[in-house]
Amino acid sequence: MDSDLNVLGEPLEECGTDPVTGFYRDGCCSSGPEDLGSHTVCAVMTTEFLAHQASIGNDLITPRPEYSFPGLEPGDRWCVVAGRWLQAYHAGFAAPVVLASTHVRSLDTIPLAVLRQHAVDVPADPSSLT
Repeated sequence: MDSDLNVLGEPLEECGTDPVTGFYRDGCCSSGPEDLGSHTVCAVMTTEFLAHQASIGNDLITPRPEYSFPGLEPGDRWCVVAGRWLQAYHAGFAAPVVLASTHVRSLDTIPLAVLRQHAVDVPADPSSLT
């Protein structure tokens, strides 16, 4: 996975380790042929994004230990499915995106200009994103 690039054409940076995210649960939004959903967008969870996802049947709040899923809360960084993020964008609930940690494969689904509109540096205190 050393060759993974971000949407800026640079080496992919870590998205989050508390909780540990990524399709491969390695902290990165790395992707490969097994990742059919394209869990490639490093998003910073907000109350609105989480509520929107729950309203469309994608519960990201409830822990699912059988899938190594801890349940998320505002401020968590998580590799989300590109199509789900785009769906939230169209509904007006896009979560902030960490471009350096968003896999280039997400560009198959989301234009870079759209991702840039929601780009954010993760603040030292992510609770401000609630």
